[in-house]
Amino acid sequence: MATIDLDGRNILITGGTQGIGAAAVRKALESGANVVYCARTPSDVATATELFCRDFGDKRSFGVTADVSDEASLDVAIRTVKERFGTLHGVVHAAAVIGPIGSILQIDPQAWLRTVEIDLFGTFLVVRAAWRAMRETGGGRIAVFSGGGAATPFPRYTAYACSKVGVVRFVESVALEMADDRITINAIAPGFVATRMHQETLAAGEAAGHDYLERTKTDLKSGGVPPELGAEAACFFISDASAGITGKFVAAPWDDWPNWAARQSVIANSDLFTLRRIIPKDRGLDWQ
Repeated sequence: MATIDLDGRNILITGGTQGIGAAAVRKALESGANVVYCARTPSDVATATELFCRDFGDKRSFGVTADVSDEASLDVAIRTVKERFGTLHGVVHAAAVIGPIGSILQIDPQAWLRTVEIDLFGTFLVVRAAWRAMRETGGGRIAVFSGGGAATPFPRYTAYACSKVGVVRFVESVALEMADDRITINAIAPGFVATRMHQETLAAGEAAGHDYLERTKTDLKSGGVPPELGAEAACFFISDASAGITGKFVAAPWDDWPNWAARQSVIANSDLFTLRRIIPKDRGLDWQ
């Protein structure tokens, strides 16, 4: 694992009460950061607050209730960072929902749209709010989570898949917009992490598709990818160790991101770790 130093940095983490988000809060606190974390459910915030205060004291972390698809709610979260700790240095955006599972002929169109509103539009709002705050204070770093469907088709999970691939292209695009304000942003695919989202797959049964349902059962039995791995990657990309790297799509379990600093110039000035269209010559074909 990379050595991560967030000493004295003030960080906002969305979806910070469970799963990868909670692991990111813990890693950021272990790395010396001050952290404001948020989630939509007050009871989840209260439970997380009890745990984090028990393990780290009550001086360096604070939980708030916030919905990432609501701009006013996010403004409160960012204002909380400023009021309690000062300048906002970094954001980890982990909040997401899996959405409706099944054929598009069967699922509720409004549930599909609501998933996109939370997962993609919510990312837009989080990044927009962070950019506004960071440009006033000389820059900062943002890490957002992508996920299933961003790199390969994800049938029966189309709302989630379309949102997450949209997140990656959004990150690649907005990284160029924010560069002059000295703000970096990267997207992280954490791999199959055993979170409560997968309980929804089990509950959906065959609507999830037989093959994916069986794979989910198998991966859950094996434990999947530890949430700490994605959390570690997120904290790396909001630390100075990732300086100069922006607009990239990172597979936390597979990419050698802890050593990217040594390859910064090559990675930064290429289309490595980005989405792209495959054309015949990429596969050794001589037509077109």
